[in-house]
Amino acid sequence: MVVDFGRPRDPRIDDAVLRATVELLAETGYQRLLVSAIADRAGTSKPAIYRRWPSKAHLVHEAVFPIGGATEIPDMGSLPEDLREMVRRAMAFLTTPAAMAALPGLVGEMAADPTLHAALLERFAGVIGGGLAELLERAAARGEVRADVTAAELAEAIGGITLLGLLTRPAELDGAWVDRTTTLLLKGIRA
Repeated sequence: MVVDFGRPRDPRIDDAVLRATVELLAETGYQRLLVSAIADRAGTSKPAIYRRWPSKAHLVHEAVFPIGGATEIPDMGSLPEDLREMVRRAMAFLTTPAAMAALPGLVGEMAADPTLHAALLERFAGVIGGGLAELLERAAARGEVRADVTAAELAEAIGGITLLGLLTRPAELDGAWVDRTTTLLLKGIRA
């Protein structure tokens, strides 16, 4: 049994800090983002932030890539439509002003911090493919996808192709790009 002797965390502080982080990222960029500025905007203190997140990078990745009910993939009963939605969501999440500001700094810090690396990959997989394993199982049962396709590998493929597109030609990430990318991925996973 775990006993917590401290005060319970106030979820309003968490929400205010996450919101302030997203706002300040868009204004300052990752490199100039200060935890003290986040604390000021959120109406809290730096120690309160560091009790919740071990580093600026951990805070930023949680703020920029939220996971919740909105990240669950709606099962449309069709692998092409489901995959198109995953690709569209990856593009939408990675092209927000906060994500565009955060990604260069997060990628750099991931190399030095294995815990951040693991947390970011897990969060990104959740953002792109909440419920993806179950969706793939249903698609395999319908004969639409090979049984050896894993949710983790598909999420990595979607994330990787989206990140590379974002780095090399961000202006071209649009609906037509989503369609072309979906077609390409489908060819690799179809039964």
